[in-house]
Amino acid sequence: MSTRFSSILFSALLVVLMLAKPGSSQDQSVKPFSRLGIGAKVSTLGIGVEAATLVTNRSNVRAGFNFFSYDRTFTTDGVSYKGRLHFRSVEGHYDWFPFGGSFHLSPGVLVYNGNRFTANSSVPGGQTFTLDGTTYLSDPNDPITGAGKVDFVKAGPMFTVGWGNLIPRNHRHFSVPFELGVIYTGSPRTALSFVGSACDPGGLGCLDISSNPPFQANVRGEQKKLDNDISAFRFYPIISTGIAFNF
Repeated sequence: MSTRFSSILFSALLVVLMLAKPGSSQDQSVKPFSRLGIGAKVSTLGIGVEAATLVTNRSNVRAGFNFFSYDRTFTTDGVSYKGRLHFRSVEGHYDWFPFGGSFHLSPGVLVYNGNRFTANSSVPGGQTFTLDGTTYLSDPNDPITGAGKVDFVKAGPMFTVGWGNLIPRNHRHFSVPFELGVIYTGSPRTALSFVGSACDPGGLGCLDISSNPPFQANVRGEQKKLDNDISAFRFYPIISTGIAFNF
């Protein structure tokens, strides 16, 4: 599906390039790469910095990177997680202004997708927790600890529509771009691992979980459930706004 989506986007980009090919005297008067715009933005990809240069009177090429980190502690099904959300990405766009104003269509590529979620987990000894519908007791003598992560495919096609231009053709030096769109990166992948010993809820029959097939099966079941819960994020939404300056 990813290959088919990329082929469709590439075909659309070719059409845009053909439509944006200089043909009028107005387009021919523009010297490609003669102006540069830079901007700072906040988006669902984090805090971003980007730059653009003009190609024709109605098109720019634009590239940028995004970053952000956010820490959060939460508990679910008796397991405490200390998590960190990492945003790291690089993107490139072809901005086409079909009506000559600020409205633009922007096919592009998320060249590098380093976005991920990591977490360390723990269950205090003597406390119950649940994995894939099965309840266990964390062994007081060897409490449960673990780690988890959510990764995305490292690159993917993207498409946005927006208003604003990093290089306004009216020669204003400042602009306030705004964009909406989506990135296709495939379904996120989760990974869970635990170490320690678990007992039945009554505190009996404690076993090292690394050598307990039923426990490991429940870990895989929990991981599959998480994969299903976040599968919608294969289409990642983009909302972005910022400020830009050109010279």
